[in-house]
Amino acid sequence: MIMFGLRVNPVTRRRWSRFRSLRRGYWSALLLGALIALSLVAELLINNRALIVHYQDHWYFPTYADVMPGTTFGQDYAYETDYKALRRQFAAEGGGNWVLMPPIPYSPFETDLRADQFPPLPPSLEGRHLLGTDTTGRDILARLVYGFRTAIGFSLLLLVLEYGIGVGIGCLMGFWGGGFDLGFQRIIEVWSNIPTLYVIMIVASIVPPGFWTLLLIMAAFGWTSMTWYMRTATYKEKARDYVMAARAIGAGGGRIVLRHILPNTVSTVVTFIPFSIAAGIAALSALDYLGFGLPPPTPSWGELLKQGTDNLESLWIVSSVVVAMTLVLTLVTFIGEAIREAFDPKVQIHYE
Repeated sequence: MIMFGLRVNPVTRRRWSRFRSLRRGYWSALLLGALIALSLVAELLINNRALIVHYQDHWYFPTYADVMPGTTFGQDYAYETDYKALRRQFAAEGGGNWVLMPPIPYSPFETDLRADQFPPLPPSLEGRHLLGTDTTGRDILARLVYGFRTAIGFSLLLLVLEYGIGVGIGCLMGFWGGGFDLGFQRIIEVWSNIPTLYVIMIVASIVPPGFWTLLLIMAAFGWTSMTWYMRTATYKEKARDYVMAARAIGAGGGRIVLRHILPNTVSTVVTFIPFSIAAGIAALSALDYLGFGLPPPTPSWGELLKQGTDNLESLWIVSSVVVAMTLVLTLVTFIGEAIREAFDPKVQIHYE
């Protein structure tokens, strides 16, 4: 069978069919994929830059362009154009010039301060703040969407680093065994007992925490759990007949590991992926909530949650972030359950 331009073996085809039959997990995967895709093009939906500006028979597309000063459109200032004000001006003039703004015309860093009101402002259709503003006047929906993009990107990169290290070392421990296995067991036992939060607190006291700093620290201490699973799976696969047959025909250790053992242990890795993504999102949000995460004004769910708990009278702040986190983590959990059942060997193997 050929799927998405790739030739798929019968076992993978059965697993995919089983996954699609689990409607809750399948539709959750589609919805989560749509949310990730929308977050990647968030500038087209939520942004204070115009999508299109038609000025004096010229077309401009500021969203993904360099900064366009106000003088470009006949204004008397040289800093970046205020497209919302420009839109109102063009509409009042009634000429052929016009501005097309995104549905939510605010960036996650922009403050919308009113002369007669103090932030946070409640949800408003008239002001285009569908979920209201936070304590500094920034749009909550914009902060949620861009914060989701940051969180999902962080968790995916963390997943790649942790699994890359954990799968590689665990597979070598199970395949080589002996002194290499015993040595790494002792290293992992010591390494896994180091409190990651304390390390992050120490680093944060020396240098401001950043995206890559947090990513490297959490990856450095988060790879150990996957190592044990891969070590056990590799020991199990190494004793099978196909590995002995590969040795008999002269296959080297590298070929046996890469071409035979790893493909047959992939189910162990795949079933943990959704839950690791959820753990990465929750960990980053927790660090941001405690103040040891991403530096302000980076959009963050944890920072929004902190604002919400500190200002419980503004229920739209805490309720927005809680609903968003619950939705995403529930979708990831449903996907994980469906993948685990689809890869369950009891479903795929029948004894006669």
